[in-house]
Amino acid sequence: MSSVQAGQGPRKIVIDPVTRVEGHGKVTIRLNESGEVEEARFHIVEFRGFERFIRGRMYWEVPVIIQRLCGICPVSHHLAAAKAMDMVVGVGKLTPTAEKMRRLMHYGQVLQSNALHIFHLASPDLLFGFDAPPEQRNIIAVLNRYPEIGKWAIFIRKFGQEVIKATGGRKIHPTSAIPGGINHNLSVEDRDALRKQVDQIIAWCGAALQHHKGFVAANQALHRDFASYRSNFVSLVGPDGGMDLYDGRLRAIDAEGASIFDQVDPADYRTHLIEEVRPWSYLKFPHIRSLSREEGWYRVGPLAQVNCCASIDTPLAEAARQEFIAENGGAPVQATLAYHWARLICLIHCAEKIKQLLFDDDLQGTDLMVRGERRGEGIACIEAPRGTLIHHYTVDDNDQVTSANLIVSTTNNNEAMNRAVKEVAMNDLSGHEITEGLLNHVEVAIRAFDPCLSCATHALGQMPLVVTLEDADGTPIATRTRQ
Repeated sequence: MSSVQAGQGPRKIVIDPVTRVEGHGKVTIRLNESGEVEEARFHIVEFRGFERFIRGRMYWEVPVIIQRLCGICPVSHHLAAAKAMDMVVGVGKLTPTAEKMRRLMHYGQVLQSNALHIFHLASPDLLFGFDAPPEQRNIIAVLNRYPEIGKWAIFIRKFGQEVIKATGGRKIHPTSAIPGGINHNLSVEDRDALRKQVDQIIAWCGAALQHHKGFVAANQALHRDFASYRSNFVSLVGPDGGMDLYDGRLRAIDAEGASIFDQVDPADYRTHLIEEVRPWSYLKFPHIRSLSREEGWYRVGPLAQVNCCASIDTPLAEAARQEFIAENGGAPVQATLAYHWARLICLIHCAEKIKQLLFDDDLQGTDLMVRGERRGEGIACIEAPRGTLIHHYTVDDNDQVTSANLIVSTTNNNEAMNRAVKEVAMNDLSGHEITEGLLNHVEVAIRAFDPCLSCATHALGQMPLVVTLEDADGTPIATRTRQ
């Protein structure tokens, strides 16, 4: 790769696509004549018009249709849409069986998705180093070098998928959550099969956290400083401020942990959040309405889920949370790489919640649905594996959807990811020869957020990384391809 030292003129570097993330995106980095980074942007280059073509569908079809946005986190969209349609059919409170079945499905989804990210997508960078050869930064190399971690990667995720199948009818794109409830309960056979496995899953999640803490201890400066900056955070919390990944109200805190807003009904999200469009990305840029565009952006996801909550109601995860927040003296942890640590805390929490629910007899109940007074609007929020997810629909008198607005977790993190990209580009690329390893630093920052760039399926076949160096007029100077 050609160097970018002084005297070579302005340049533009393009990373297309960003790898080991869900969906497709690219990064553009502009350097001045001295080889210093002037601008870096993370572009979402896919367009999927679900908000448009869901219009005209019957409202009860939405929970099944809208989840086709994603093959990685469909349960999150399935449940968020079902919760929104609960509001449409006038239901404020589900039956105990329906509520707990949905929660069990959701904890299985967060468990399997967080396991997918931390083990399959992020661990190669953490285990082998950001500058390791590309052929080493993959799950196959992890399985060969670290078979115990490979076992966690396979079996924790498999367990989460089995929970989804037992509660949702199938592992991907479930069908059980319907407006006003659920269409089946948990069979005794499925319950007993999951009970036999859950203690081992909890133990493996705990071991994974201990292993990651070893990485943090051995790389304290990297963990603290890489792609790090101060920000606000947003997540759902329960009525007592505790972690609640399925339901609750919105809380926003600033970088010091002070409240910006709290206990906000998700139906009032527009009062507190506003979305902005920029011409170089299909992804919108939300920020907190009471603050400026420059000051009101925020982060969501596991880091926000742990920073925003006052407690976690499962013992192992709560002990891990207290140790985590002690890292920054009780103030919100700001390190971008701390997303991985927080993700493992959520992993443990979900495994513990699954165990609790598997021993709850309500899951074998037969009272599955309720109905209320029909309404024309449905708004719901859920904490997806990647963070706060909002679904908003209007429905006409013919039961057809007339409008839809989705603010997905990756949308909420859009500005934060762009800031991380620029931070790494300025610190690691300015004035240096641009190598494949250094470019991977940019991708590592993006991967920490576990973005689902389009909340969509992946392209078939290989996804090569193509880096093109152009002059100020856009003429290619050098190209490097990684298969």
